Amino acid sequence: MSALPAPHFTDQTHHLPVRIYYEDTDFSGLVYHASYLRFMERGRTEYLRLSGIGHSALLQGDTPLAFAVRRMQIDFIRPARIDDILDVQTRFTEARGARIFAHQQIVTGADVLISAEVQIACIGLDGKPKRLPKALRDQLAPFLHGN
Repeated sequence: MSALPAPHFTDQTHHLPVRIYYEDTDFSGLVYHASYLRFMERGRTEYLRLSGIGHSALLQGDTPLAFAVRRMQIDFIRPARIDDILDVQTRFTEARGARIFAHQQIVTGADVLISAEVQIACIGLDGKPKRLPKALRDQLAPFLHGN
């Protein structure tokens, strides 16, 4: 079995390779639907990490911040199976106010398995929305799809 490639950006799309393990599947041998949510969360986290934004640093800043999924619309198109290698593709399309908008796909080869539109809220430790700081918006700007 070959090693997975490292997470990387191609233009403004972040790619996170994920191998499917037995633990990711359900009784039928197909990937359990909630596993895709974990894969997409990892994709968003690695996107931020490679763009220079770490969750730990956000929490330890002068004004501690975190991100929470506010809304997600998902189309489950095709199933993945054990030992498949998936490419979790993440594009942040806009960052404004207290929100970041993203489009995510999970693909294998040329097949799109999952497509999702995601709205992410920037929140304080009290759980209330917080406007994205200018420095954070500026740091994200070069990575936003369409810029």
